[in-house]
Amino acid sequence: MGLLMPDPGLVFWTSFSFLTLLILLRKYAWKPILRALKVREEYIEFSLKDADQAREELRKLSDTRKQMIEASRLEREKMIRDARDLREEIIREARTSAEAESARMIEQARAQMQRERKESLSEIRQQIGLISLEIAEKILKQELASDEKQKLVINEYLNQVNFN
Repeated sequence: MGLLMPDPGLVFWTSFSFLTLLILLRKYAWKPILRALKVREEYIEFSLKDADQAREELRKLSDTRKQMIEASRLEREKMIRDARDLREEIIREARTSAEAESARMIEQARAQMQRERKESLSEIRQQIGLISLEIAEKILKQELASDEKQKLVINEYLNQVNFN
């Protein structure tokens, strides 16, 4: 039964030691422990706030990055569109210039052909005239070789001429 019923002296000394230890701990260790816990709590709270700020900064940086990506995408699309428009404008100008140049060259060729045709016709007429004169000269030399034929031809021309 001794185990179930403790001795009053043992209870007293156990309680006394416990209270002494409690007083000593309260006087010397409790405040530093509480202070260390308070410091640890403040450090954890500061770290959480710092983590929240870092998370917010990260979110802002992510938003800024997204905006920069979108802006660069829009600028790239604008540059591509401008380059395409410039290319189409250059092609259009080149086509217009080529059409104008070809029209000018065709017109020059036509004008040159007209000039050459006129020159050829003029030259042919001149050649025909010279040949006709040579033929007429030869015919007249043959026809008018005698005096009698010359008088006959002169009289015939005089009869044909009307004197007004």
